[in-house]
Amino acid sequence: MPRSKPASGRTGRPPVTSRAQILAAARRLIDRDGWEKLTVRRLAAELGIGPTTLYHHVRDREDLLIQLLNEHFDRTVVADLPSEPRDRLVAAAVVIHDSLSAWPWAAEVLTTDGLLGRLGAPAVRMVEVVVAGAVDAGCTPEQAVHVFRGLWYYTVGEILVRAHSDPDRPGQATFFADLDPADVPQLAAVGNQWPVLAAQDTYAEGLRAFVDGLLAQAAR
Repeated sequence: MPRSKPASGRTGRPPVTSRAQILAAARRLIDRDGWEKLTVRRLAAELGIGPTTLYHHVRDREDLLIQLLNEHFDRTVVADLPSEPRDRLVAAAVVIHDSLSAWPWAAEVLTTDGLLGRLGAPAVRMVEVVVAGAVDAGCTPEQAVHVFRGLWYYTVGEILVRAHSDPDRPGQATFFADLDPADVPQLAAVGNQWPVLAAQDTYAEGLRAFVDGLLAQAAR
């Protein structure tokens, strides 16, 4: 009776790795280790493929981050914006804020100047909404860019401060406690209320005041 051939290992081409699988694995790595640790080599190991295979889908680490951000904004930037220019500015900034708040590491990545301009729709459309809203409110195109930059810095800064704040950190309960009123009278008066006050969400309130101030300054 002829001897049967031993079972061979997997032959032929490996399963095709889809873009969805790549981005899902990248998100897992970021959630587990942080975005700073994301590299093409580590992602390839996560997927069980060679880096050369992965380079068929992404050019480099920056391209991978941009693809991740575009996918995130595609899912989260959905807005029915008001027609009045000032209200449109506020609403667009809130949409950007809420999208990035759901993924704070994205805000940190986008602090790299110039990276924002490499994103696709709908992220770029939201930048257009803000700039166009400022122009419709009476700004020159140059002033409108400054309006966007001001709102962008305010928004990203608020997200990152909250993301890196830990209300349970030792010493937070006594923040600004036992200060000398003769030296810093206002801080001494606030005292231990500071952590409670700082934890309050005042983004939208501050945003409206910020927009009004920027538009008034442009009008002058």
